[in-house]
Amino acid sequence: MDRRSFLHMGGLAAGAALLTRGVARADEGADDTAKTKIAAPGGTTSVITPNGRSLPWRIVDGVKVGHLVAEAFEHEFAPGLKAEVWGYNGGTPGPTIEAVEGDRVRIYVTNRLPEPTTVHWHGLVLPNGMDGVAGLSQRPIPPGETYVYEFVVRHPGTYMYHSHYDEMTQIALGAVGMLIVHPKRPRGPRVDRDFVLMSHEWKLNAGARRPDPNAMSDFNVLTFNGKAFPATSPLVVGRGERVRIRLGNLGPMDHHPIHLHGLSFRVTATDGGFVPESAQYPETTVLVPVGSTRVIEFVPDEPGDWAVHCHMTHHVMMQMGHGLPNMVGADTRKLDRRMSRAMPDYMTMGTTGMGGMGEMPMPMPPNSLPMRGGSGPFSYIDMGGMFTILKVRDDPATADPSGWYSNPAGTVAGPASAEKMRADGVDATLK
Repeated sequence: MDRRSFLHMGGLAAGAALLTRGVARADEGADDTAKTKIAAPGGTTSVITPNGRSLPWRIVDGVKVGHLVAEAFEHEFAPGLKAEVWGYNGGTPGPTIEAVEGDRVRIYVTNRLPEPTTVHWHGLVLPNGMDGVAGLSQRPIPPGETYVYEFVVRHPGTYMYHSHYDEMTQIALGAVGMLIVHPKRPRGPRVDRDFVLMSHEWKLNAGARRPDPNAMSDFNVLTFNGKAFPATSPLVVGRGERVRIRLGNLGPMDHHPIHLHGLSFRVTATDGGFVPESAQYPETTVLVPVGSTRVIEFVPDEPGDWAVHCHMTHHVMMQMGHGLPNMVGADTRKLDRRMSRAMPDYMTMGTTGMGGMGEMPMPMPPNSLPMRGGSGPFSYIDMGGMFTILKVRDDPATADPSGWYSNPAGTVAGPASAEKMRADGVDATLK
């Protein structure tokens, strides 16, 4: 059999059926948030994909064999917000692919989409015919057929995979995933926990059944690993542990400045390779451009519940009313009186800002979550979208991922007493 015949596997239904038994689906069981398995020699830990999982391998004659199924399915971004998306094995992003430097991998791709597709292994150096660019390095995979990719992963690093046919549609609808190649010999200090977070952006109009793949701006659902807060699973780590977070961005248009509260970190790698220690410097925000990965490492020493989010302010909101007039500071009392004659419950929104709107019980269009955040330990968390929580605990093994940090007495900001203000010479009435 020549290579072209081998790649075109549409007629080998029996082989595809055998592999299907090993397909990891997003709707089977819990995510792998608490997983801390060993992935490579030297005690290298496997990655943790909050709200996701890793692709299972079957070893056949020394080759790691996996199976991706490109398909459409219903996906829940957050409670009350669902859409039909495209992805792999029932999830977007697809399962995280983990391998070890020097592994030979064989990945079958079954196309259950309504149009052809391919898979590109973004950042990997491999034989040209395995690069997955439709028309340039291979024929597209027709609907209903299965192709196979086989190559040796020669360079350790943090990579991604995605469709490279009709990318505007298929990437926008979620046909993306992360690909991690662990080094055969550990590099740098050993990490205790290794997380994967893939950002994405969607244009999902209120009541719509699926995102708009033609959108170039006004994305209104922003996600980590396919989820918007409060549906994002927290990252539970130990105080004093060394933590790695691998950030990937295959969203259609926007770069994301990812900011971590309560600590500083160093960028230790990109999708181009490791950053020499001499070139690393401390940061609290890292820009993750479209089509890129960034790897950060840190050792948290302050326990608590710390925010992790994109610092583009509209990226931590949900389905805002874009295109509406600016109402901040407007005096609408006369308008409100007149409108209330026809609509007794009428209220003009936004004259004092938009804070607290998520808590208000009000009718909403079907399949929409405008301005929604989530409950917090002190009050409503007025953020949504690309937002999650890093939970630093003294004993992460026994910590409740859904529990909140109990702050020691006297360490929480609160109302200032008049006596204390006078003693410190603070006069709040001054203008």
